Amino acid sequence: MTTEWTQADSDLYRQLSAIAVPARAEQLASLLTLIPFAEDDSFTVVELASGEGHLSAAILEAFPNAHILALDFESSMREITATRLAAYAHRFDVKAFDILQTDWFDLLVGADLVVSSLCVHHLDDIGKQTLFAAIQARLSDKGALLIADLVLPKNGCAQELFASTWDRMAESASIETTLSRDIFQLFVQEQWNIYRYPDNFDKPSPIYEQLQWLDTAGFNMVDVFWLQAGHAIYGGYKNSQARGLEFENCLSIAQKVLKEV
Repeated sequence: MTTEWTQADSDLYRQLSAIAVPARAEQLASLLTLIPFAEDDSFTVVELASGEGHLSAAILEAFPNAHILALDFESSMREITATRLAAYAHRFDVKAFDILQTDWFDLLVGADLVVSSLCVHHLDDIGKQTLFAAIQARLSDKGALLIADLVLPKNGCAQELFASTWDRMAESASIETTLSRDIFQLFVQEQWNIYRYPDNFDKPSPIYEQLQWLDTAGFNMVDVFWLQAGHAIYGGYKNSQARGLEFENCLSIAQKVLKEV
């Protein structure tokens, strides 16, 4: 297994993403709902691993005065993100970064929000702790960190549960979106379910430990906000008690963004 994400990986992910991310619109809407800002607030966001740009687009759609710096390792993903965000001219930038390095940390300075989807699990335990501390130290006083990612259970029975429910959700999504099992069969063929096929590139950590690391880094209101099929949304805040947007409105935005080519 490669230790570096390649364009081939990006191409495969784009084929699978509609079914391989459980409850994709719900996850996206949940992240929007957890953002501690009012609709008209001005704030800056850094997204780690923007991928196809759906999360950045949803944030810019939901918060018309937000500005985003979208980071990704792989060039074709950066190009797709830039294309998707073109409608939000002057409110975004796209740059390269490598989650396995630390030379990009200063890009976080002064950010009000850091978000990440399906990226942090590529770091080992020490790497995650280093990242959490670096983000907390560089966020503004009203800042927050929200992560959507794969997490590791401690219990072997739970790992089988994660594997089985992920397979089941991917198969259902394949049938629902394409009226066939073809994409799910590719999901199985490519051994995408890391709970069935662990590899050296993916290093998910138990959620309990990650919450402790966030707390140790200095975040407040650390919590798990959503968990299904081994995919969790978790994070922490610095000082903000602001109430976010309504979930139903966020779900409409997420569904709209995911339908756009």
